[in-house]
Amino acid sequence: MNKRILAIALPSIITNVTVPLLGLIDITIAGHLGRTEYIGAIAVGAMMFNLIYWNFGFLRMGTAGMTAQAYGSGDLGAAASVLVRAVALAAAVAATILVLQVPLQWMLLHMVGPSPQVTEIARTYFYICVWGAPAILIDYAIKGWFLGMQDSRTPMFMAIGINIANIVTSLAAVYLLDMGFSGIPVGTVVAEYAGLAYGAVVIYRRHGHLLRGISWRRSLVASEMRRFFSVNADIFMRSVCLMAVNLFFVSVGARSGDVTLAVNALIMQLFTLFSYFMDGFAFSGEALVGRYAGARDSVSLRRCVGHIFGWGAGVAAVFTVTYMSAAEYIFGFITDDKVVIAEALRYHWWCVAIPLAGMAGFVWDGVYIGLTATRQMLLTIVISTAAFFTLYYTVPESWGNDRLWLAFVSYLAMRGLSQTVVYHGRLSRGIDKMCG
Repeated sequence: MNKRILAIALPSIITNVTVPLLGLIDITIAGHLGRTEYIGAIAVGAMMFNLIYWNFGFLRMGTAGMTAQAYGSGDLGAAASVLVRAVALAAAVAATILVLQVPLQWMLLHMVGPSPQVTEIARTYFYICVWGAPAILIDYAIKGWFLGMQDSRTPMFMAIGINIANIVTSLAAVYLLDMGFSGIPVGTVVAEYAGLAYGAVVIYRRHGHLLRGISWRRSLVASEMRRFFSVNADIFMRSVCLMAVNLFFVSVGARSGDVTLAVNALIMQLFTLFSYFMDGFAFSGEALVGRYAGARDSVSLRRCVGHIFGWGAGVAAVFTVTYMSAAEYIFGFITDDKVVIAEALRYHWWCVAIPLAGMAGFVWDGVYIGLTATRQMLLTIVISTAAFFTLYYTVPESWGNDRLWLAFVSYLAMRGLSQTVVYHGRLSRGIDKMCG
């Protein structure tokens, strides 16, 4: 069981760690073009696309859970049908984004509010990068499908390949083709389609016989799509709740001054680093729990959940000790601003609390996706989001920035607590009935 968990978790962690490199590469190239506004435009453009794509994570998660259950049941034809539905939905969403790109860029730039100089450059970046929407969203579906098929290595190779292709194509477009700043987004889009092409080739070579053996028309009829949409609608609404918390967190920090904004961003990097590792084990839950649910093997399913929690607790312990003993060194590595470091150390104990409060929520997310218990997962995130805002507005303003961190850490803990209660109540009985 541990070998199966690690076989999925470790490549997934590597994939998670490589994802931010795409933005880092663009910023690095922009930083050598001679204008400060180029770096700001890349940052603003990346934020705009994060706001768009954040809500479509269901294309990966919903696909992974349903594919894993079909795989576990031995019905590989049904697994192939899930891929067809996911790719069709991803293509439809991407087409909508392309059609609405003008009002989308206006709305997003209005929300972010950069300077006029940065706005003009960011608009250029957006109008080029938006043509990568089909590749990115279909990539989500393909990566989720591979995960459901118990394969996390192919998504890892896709992520690594996209980053390598991005370096080569962006440098070539900027310097060899003399496209200047516009070459950066052009290279990024080319790299995204290269990653999609690689995923498509792997599917064709390994699983082409499955796709040739299904009825595409039957896979897309309303009765077959109903459950697919139901699961993904729940995950979409969950993403909306997560975005509401994150946007509120950033906006409150921004209103509190530049130093507080920088401190919160610094500490949030520690949360992000922790999440990269925990998501790897959550992906194991999606794949393996879904597999055992499809096979109606409640014994292996419960063992899997227990083992993933064991790994999650170990990861949380390592991060807790690291943040407790080495926070100052970590802050110093990220920034050399003495004022920001000194202020961040005032919130040192919130850094220590993040892994302890957040571990269970990450693991349960994977388990719930594997069980396709998305309605219950949505319920728990609604409860946690309500707790976040209630606590923030209940704690006295005199707490300052500590009030925001108390609400956020409590929100993480409430996610895990509410999911634990639901699992050991309704979901546990449902597993016994399903596998009985």
